[in-house]
Amino acid sequence: MGKKILTPEMSALRPDLGEAVSILEEKAPYGAVSLSSREYTRYLVDNNQERVMPGEPTAGVILTAFDGHTMREKGVGGFHRDELLKGAKEFVSGIHFEKNGKLDPGKERVEDFQTEMEHDPALVSTQDKLDYLREMNQRVKKIDSRIVNARVSFLEMREKTVFRNRAVDLAQDVQRVHMSIMVTAMGEKGVVMDWASKCGTAGLEVLSFSDDDLEKLVKNAVGLLDAGRIEPGEYTVVTAPGVSGVIAHESFGHGVETDMFVKERAKAAHYVGKRVGSDLVNIYDDPGYPGAFGSYFFDDEGLPSKATQIVKDGIFVRGITDFFSATKLGIERSPNGRRQDFTRKVYPRMTNTFFGSGTMPLDELIGQVDDGIYIPKVSSGMEDPKGWGIQVSGHYGFEIKNGVLTDKIYAPVGLTGYVPDVLESISSVSNDFDLSGGYCGKGTKETVPVTDGGPHLLMKVRLG
Repeated sequence: MGKKILTPEMSALRPDLGEAVSILEEKAPYGAVSLSSREYTRYLVDNNQERVMPGEPTAGVILTAFDGHTMREKGVGGFHRDELLKGAKEFVSGIHFEKNGKLDPGKERVEDFQTEMEHDPALVSTQDKLDYLREMNQRVKKIDSRIVNARVSFLEMREKTVFRNRAVDLAQDVQRVHMSIMVTAMGEKGVVMDWASKCGTAGLEVLSFSDDDLEKLVKNAVGLLDAGRIEPGEYTVVTAPGVSGVIAHESFGHGVETDMFVKERAKAAHYVGKRVGSDLVNIYDDPGYPGAFGSYFFDDEGLPSKATQIVKDGIFVRGITDFFSATKLGIERSPNGRRQDFTRKVYPRMTNTFFGSGTMPLDELIGQVDDGIYIPKVSSGMEDPKGWGIQVSGHYGFEIKNGVLTDKIYAPVGLTGYVPDVLESISSVSNDFDLSGGYCGKGTKETVPVTDGGPHLLMKVRLG
């Protein structure tokens, strides 16, 4: 079991994990053991350089002991039986646990999972990968003479995990890929940049860019050479799916990671069951979304992936949890316990966070706007969980006039507001849907892959 998806060392150690769990539970009401192997490689081609940058791999064991009050964890490097069992005994010796019977380990389950791929990156040579990046670089440069550089990068990430407690024995092999193209254009007014990316929990098959994709990228980059500055004020705004997703991520993503509830650092904790947006607002987090960059089969605490609805018809329903915060708060767990690697603590973290789609075709949604701004791309986002302020920086925005999207471009376009005011202003939601992948930190650390997205949204907000 697991020999095809795990490293030989992980497969050899897996049968001994049950013994280690028993050692932990001689003292603790709940014990678990995880095996984690994570590695990644970056590839880069631009006009001036070609680089292959292997990341430092991590591999080790996480021992977990929990008594319902305090969660304790210990990392053990490598996959060695004697060190595992010795480490488990030393870990729980001398620790006082509150004995309240055994904690629920979840439903019995034994299963292995692996990302479905048409083209496994592990079976493609480094030379072939670099050749593809060179081809993309050349295709972009030929489109317009004002393009002075085309930076094409590719990341492949492989995560292999085993999770064992007294009820479950799970393994997963998750492959993620991410490719981006950043173009630099130069004109009389200076230098500007724009980018496009594709990613997924998948193989190389999801990373193809059509001629239309590249021509649109170059057109927008060159258009930024003549972009104007937007006059600060309140606007009718249409956000593209990637921008909508960052609003979801910053408003009811970070602010509802329930470790913040336990620490009393999130205003959302006082709004459970209360209205936080218009009836059209539905926000979800779903680590099981097929092929999305933030997806997995089970979280780092062994909970199977499923969708969690955070906001329903404008009402804040619940936050996202790990085992510790769910127990502390007395709420149902969600499969959001994540760690950066085996040396890091588990936190409740977002995965694929998005607005649910509506029923209105996009052309009808834009057709409602007499005078407004369309924001197709975001460059950054920030939130204040305690004060509930939100700031989303649009890379640029296009004018909407009399229900028609024009070529008049503004850059940058900053969206700011108080979270409930922003969400309450949403008056139409399109029937389309898209996701954009990237990375999210917990503060300034604990980076994990995530996805944001949703449909197009029509709202009234302040821009500047």
